Parts: sequence; C-alpha cells; structure tokens
Amino acid sequence: MSSLAVAFLAGLLVACGAVGPPIPPENVGVALTIEQQKKREALEAQQREAAESQAAAEPQGQDENLPPLRPVGTR
Repeated sequence: MSSLAVAFLAGLLVACGAVGPPIPPENVGVALTIEQQKKREALEAQQREAAESQAAAEPQGQDENLPPLRPVGTR
C-alpha cells in the first residue's frame, strides 16, 4: 500500500511541476475575446452582404432545367 502511495505522490509532484512558456497578456482576457467577436461579426456581415448582392443578381427560376412533364404508363 505504501508503494502505491509513493507512486501516486511522485506522479502528483511531476504533474503539478509542469511549467509552460509564459503567455503574453495580449493573448488572454476579455479584451481579446471581444476583439475576436467584433472581427467575426464584421466578416459575417460582409459575407451576408455578398450573399444578398449575389442572390439579387441571379435570375429567377429553377435551379435545374427539368424535362417537360409527360404522363407515364398511360395508353
């Protein structure tokens, strides 16, 4: 039982001691999130405007040219 406890504590110490590179403050926080959301909203607005202008320029009608309707199986 004590070897299990020693192994657990050793694993805990190794896991808790992992230190990564420092994170710059401009990559963390609420300001960054708000800035990303504004950029995303601006991009979505541009895409909507492009889709609306493209939809207005397309001719009205069917997506595909279909053959004329004919009765099938009648004599």
